[in-house]
Amino acid sequence: MALKVALMTAEKRTEFIPAFTIGPAVASNLMRIEAVRQAIRTLPITPRVLANLRETARLFCTHYSTMIEGNRLTQEQVAQVIREDVRFPGWERDQDEVKGYYAALDEAERLAKRHEKVSGATVQRLHALVMAGSRTRVKSTPYRERQNVIRDARSRSIVYMPPEAKDVPRLMEQLIAWINQKDELPVPLKAALHITNSPPFTLITTATDERPVC
Repeated sequence: MALKVALMTAEKRTEFIPAFTIGPAVASNLMRIEAVRQAIRTLPITPRVLANLRETARLFCTHYSTMIEGNRLTQEQVAQVIREDVRFPGWERDQDEVKGYYAALDEAERLAKRHEKVSGATVQRLHALVMAGSRTRVKSTPYRERQNVIRDARSRSIVYMPPEAKDVPRLMEQLIAWINQKDELPVPLKAALHITNSPPFTLITTATDERPVC
């Protein structure tokens, strides 16, 4: 009994500690990004231009983030679906996916403007928006209750085995606590979690979704 209590206590105290390295290639690319960022900050950008840049960034993010999960829409088609509600027969699932992702981006920006901390409820609501297509009235998605796997799209071989369902709530709690206590996340983790301008979809889909995700 004493051993069981000790193990449970140790489990609760386990903290999320990211493991990553910044090699020469990554460091070089980060310096290039920083140089471009500084150059843009010196330009006389009007509020209208800034709004257009943000919208372009949202559309790019929506296209590429859904493309890596198999979405077939081109960048131009994504813009047409979002801006003009254009329909592509036979690609309804792809259209719903980009609409849902875009809606989640909007919600993430609203949360960021209110300086709200990330919570489990935040993650589950954002995921619900992703899965809801164009619907904005959604019920938060519960964490998954069974095992899922990530498979190679061609060979169908398993390339990643996510944590067991019973471990997801605890792991999510640790990760969210770590995100909230950090003033500035390391750049590689910002890229992985999409914390800067979009929700952490890798985190969200792995925790809550039954479908294969990247």
